[in-house]
Amino acid sequence: MKFSIAKDDILSELQLLQGIVEKRNTMPILANILIVAADNHVELTGTDLEVGLKTHFDAEVEQAGAVTVSGKKIFEIVKSLSAAADVRFEQNENHMLEIISGASQFKVLCLPKEDYPQVPEPKFENSIVLPLEKCKDMIDRVYCAITQEQRYYLNGALMILKDGSIELISTDGHRLAYTRMPLETLEVGQEIRGIISKKTLNELRKFDDSNLNFDMDENNLFFRVQNRTLISRVIEGKFPNYEAVIPEDNPYTVILDREEVADAIRRVSLLSAERSKGIKFSIQKDRIVLFSSNPELGEARDEVGIEYEGAEFEVGFNAQYLLDFLTTVKIEKVWIELKDENSAILMRTNEDDEIDYKYVLMPMKI
Repeated sequence: MKFSIAKDDILSELQLLQGIVEKRNTMPILANILIVAADNHVELTGTDLEVGLKTHFDAEVEQAGAVTVSGKKIFEIVKSLSAAADVRFEQNENHMLEIISGASQFKVLCLPKEDYPQVPEPKFENSIVLPLEKCKDMIDRVYCAITQEQRYYLNGALMILKDGSIELISTDGHRLAYTRMPLETLEVGQEIRGIISKKTLNELRKFDDSNLNFDMDENNLFFRVQNRTLISRVIEGKFPNYEAVIPEDNPYTVILDREEVADAIRRVSLLSAERSKGIKFSIQKDRIVLFSSNPELGEARDEVGIEYEGAEFEVGFNAQYLLDFLTTVKIEKVWIELKDENSAILMRTNEDDEIDYKYVLMPMKI
């Protein structure tokens, strides 16, 4: 194998693969990426067996071939090179990959390409195209509520594609984030459901383009943006009944300034208990009084004005969970719908938001 390419053309692809390759070295080959060169075309593949990425680009290929090499080391080497000269990659007789640019020369040990795991090939026959930037906005809104635990179905977000809409939902047992976006151009026929892993969602946030192509088979979800295809194994298990969790009859509504209350929560949480991050809301007519206490540090109190007429009561929350919602949305006002001190609250944006966003949060005893 022998090919040449400009540094920047391959560096960006190698950088994306850093988020894919296995870092725990459970299998040495998973720390490698597969490089395949043929017909003035080079394809790079990385996988951890759950999430994979394939990317390709044009290059000056003198000799076709394929090798696997450390994804981390080849990235560090290429990144360190001068941008002035092209980079030449060549496999020698000693199963080493030579990387040469100007006076810089490296020889990196390779593993046989035959040992590299097979990565599923998508077909993209269904012509499902989604708006990438809006999908990234939806991902940002549900990402905080994805957990990492033994219940695998909570380790990702549920995606639902219907004719005319896309939904994305996540929960960690303490809160639930629901998003829905109308999409008149979307035609899928039969409803599509799949749980997308947290790692896959994070990688999708790194892509830039206007369109995201989607496909799936029995075991995998496929996402293509330009020359890059992300492959994600479907997370098995039944996602919780999220519709039953979203409150429909909370009688009290608080309307507040998003930035003002977020700043107050940050201040008051400075003296909250380190582990629980608990703060208390005293909800009164036209104002919320925020309070936190820590026996080892002291206590804090703050107050913000709100639009509210209803029963007065006190309720406690995890400050970080509140901030996760308030810092994700960018609109001026947010709505909080409440029932009592012990029931879940519903935080939402108004009808002007392009994405229907609902955030359900359980209160905590303080």
